[in-house]
Amino acid sequence: MSEEAGTTPGRTLLDPRRDPAPVEIVEPTRRDDILLVCEHAGRAVPAALAGLGLPEAAFERHIASDIGAEEVARAMARELGCGLVVQRYSRLVIDCNRPPHTPQSVPEVSDGTPVPGNTGLSHAQVEARVAEIFAPYAAACTERAGRPGMRAAYSIHSFEPVLAGRPRPWHAGFLYASEQSGGAALAERMRRARLDLTIGDNEPYQIEDATDWFIPACAEPHGLRNSLIEIRNDLLSTPDACRAWAADLVALLRDAVPAP
Repeated sequence: MSEEAGTTPGRTLLDPRRDPAPVEIVEPTRRDDILLVCEHAGRAVPAALAGLGLPEAAFERHIASDIGAEEVARAMARELGCGLVVQRYSRLVIDCNRPPHTPQSVPEVSDGTPVPGNTGLSHAQVEARVAEIFAPYAAACTERAGRPGMRAAYSIHSFEPVLAGRPRPWHAGFLYASEQSGGAALAERMRRARLDLTIGDNEPYQIEDATDWFIPACAEPHGLRNSLIEIRNDLLSTPDACRAWAADLVALLRDAVPAP
């Protein structure tokens, strides 16, 4: 069962007649001690922003959303029976895994591609995106992460196989900010389970307060086991591939966070 969240009184950006609610919440059916989130699931752009001045093809690229991540997250939530928070808007509108008002939150350029609709924005225009898209997502994550009995939270992402001309050899990576998160143990468990894969430990990048939101601002303060799980997006090109990765990760989490 899922529900929509994110009605904002006095909205100036989202039109409920044309635009989807920013957050979809899939409620737990069997396990209410694990939370999944997918910040970069969506590719939606508010109608008022006219596609940010970009060609439609731009929204098929990683700059707009994490390719395959939503499919993996939904399959994991179904199999585990756990809750899932899905963010529906493109990361080009506002990146909901970046602290608001930082350079990467509303990018003027993404992976070398200028974003015309993000250039020269007024304070009020930026605030509308924060209030109507980021804030409802952040509130949903924070409320669910703080529920009694919550033990673990995992953020599902995908990454490009090549960035700035440099190949990224990892098939998947587990990112974390502290020892208590259990992120390093997840990476090691995955290495042992899948000897055919190259697994990153805090690769392809690291969690930082200045550039990440969910882990440092939500999962860590609640003392949850956590990791931002990254899968290389060329490995998520078909529904079967997404389901296979979901199955591997479900087995991993069941082992790491046994049912109470």
